[in-house]
Amino acid sequence: MRVAIFGAGGVGAYFGGRLAEAGHELVVIARGAHLEAIREDGLKVFSTAGDFEVRPKLATADPAEAGAVDLVLVGVKAWQVRDAARAMKPLVGEATTVLPLQNGVEAPDQLAAELGAAAVLPGLCKIVSYIEGPGVVRHAGVEPRIEFGERDGRRSERVEALQAAFAATKGISVGVADDVEAALWEKFLFIAPVSGVGAVCRQPIGLVRKVPQTRALLLRALKEVDLLARARGVALRDDAVTRTMRFVDALPEDSTASMQRDIAAGRPSELDNQAGAVVRLAAEHAVPVPTTEAIYAALLPCELKARGKA
Repeated sequence: MRVAIFGAGGVGAYFGGRLAEAGHELVVIARGAHLEAIREDGLKVFSTAGDFEVRPKLATADPAEAGAVDLVLVGVKAWQVRDAARAMKPLVGEATTVLPLQNGVEAPDQLAAELGAAAVLPGLCKIVSYIEGPGVVRHAGVEPRIEFGERDGRRSERVEALQAAFAATKGISVGVADDVEAALWEKFLFIAPVSGVGAVCRQPIGLVRKVPQTRALLLRALKEVDLLARARGVALRDDAVTRTMRFVDALPEDSTASMQRDIAAGRPSELDNQAGAVVRLAAEHAVPVPTTEAIYAALLPCELKARGKA
């Protein structure tokens, strides 16, 4: 299988790199010092599940240089998806599967609007990973997992093939979602509140969940996303909030979300795709989300400053 990573950050590099380690041909679409380091020395991943290094067949900033591939792993930030969809068109042929792995719930539709619904296989991942330096990615926590599924729940040929490919890798567990929309929202139920509360507190999850006041804040934000999902007809499990809090309590104490790290560093973040999306979608359904509204308002000045708009 010929695999392209579009956006070789912590997520794309890890999952694409593991496929390359298993023998699949890898194309990396990246830019800047990260691209040059990968060209020169390969892609290095330091992982709690075992370190590895791969050398892509091609590393380039120009998708047209690569041509059509079998699988595109979309690893850009959620706010970059629309632009990425237009840029990746040379990678997408008639038999190409485009697999988004963003935080949030809007990326599959954004990709489908540009590339066609047939090309996009909605997916998600669970991992704590980030670029440590040019050409180097660090997987720091959470057992890496990838899930995907057809919107109609059928076990298509491409789903079966991808499940087999990921099952043959090291350091990844794989699942096929019968209801991929519910799976996306269950992750969103976790990531949007954890990212927002962590960014407001400027502390890792161990301290956030330990302090009664911030634990209560997080729980209120979780319940708001849960309420929103159900208002939209998403079939979340009855105990979704409880399950999510158990997952939060099992995270390494020093864990931080990528949005939180971006805001702390003064970089553009996924604020509008996480807390902002909750506020925006809640308004469409007249669902009250006062905690998330407050989180969004508190972080918005940081976001505007990072984007040169304040």
